[in-house]
Amino acid sequence: MTPRQKQKRNRKATLAAVLCFVAAIAIVGTYTMRDYKTVKKEGELAKAQLEEQKKALEEASQEASGNAQKDSASESGTDGAGTGGKAEKSGSGAGTTGTASKNAATAGNTDGSGNNGNQDGNRQTNGSQQAARTAGSASSANFTSDSKMIWPVSGTVLMNYSMDKTVYFATLDQYKYNPALVISGAEGDQVLCGAPGIIKSIDVTAQTGTTVTVDLGNGYEVLYGQLKEVPVKVGDQVEAKSILGYIGQPTKYYSVEGCNVYMELRKDGTPVNPVDYMTKR
Repeated sequence: MTPRQKQKRNRKATLAAVLCFVAAIAIVGTYTMRDYKTVKKEGELAKAQLEEQKKALEEASQEASGNAQKDSASESGTDGAGTGGKAEKSGSGAGTTGTASKNAATAGNTDGSGNNGNQDGNRQTNGSQQAARTAGSASSANFTSDSKMIWPVSGTVLMNYSMDKTVYFATLDQYKYNPALVISGAEGDQVLCGAPGIIKSIDVTAQTGTTVTVDLGNGYEVLYGQLKEVPVKVGDQVEAKSILGYIGQPTKYYSVEGCNVYMELRKDGTPVNPVDYMTKR
């Protein structure tokens, strides 16, 4: 064999060896890559399973916690409802007691509980007083054409009743009709009611000052003016000689005449002569 052939043969052997080496490497690489992929896939599957197990465990834990909270809330709600029921029941009992007390107070039981009982008792007392006052008024305020009145003060008559002719008013310096008696008195003197009746009104006017009107019944009423410190009030029942007030300072319409009592008697709203109904002095 020639050196050239020998060299060529060696090259072929080397090439074959290289090819075999490469093939071996390729085969090994193929199995290695396959093993790597298998291992990686198995690892991923294992990781996925682990994640699923972890997720399932968390869900189970949350569900268990939720059930525990729900059970706790249910127990608390049951206790609250029970307490509320007791409170409601107690409230009903209190209401029943309050009603019973109120009924007792309304019936006039002085042991009635609370202010409601007192108020009801007072209302009954006031009602009884009002009924008695009304009954007394019906019998007392019965003035007629034959009835008589006492004089409100003991002073002299400064100006007589005069509706058929004019009389002289010194303060006004003019002649006018006079629907009343103007009776002299000292400041602070008591002014007495002339007959039984009911206080109809208490007014203040420019001409007669503080004026008390007494309803005598049957359309009769009497007005007392030029008063102060009136102790009665509207609706009060008064008798003959009841104090209606005290003589005050005269208004500017009677400054010259001085302190006095203005006394006007009316029948159905029309002035009549008080002297015709007055007792003799």
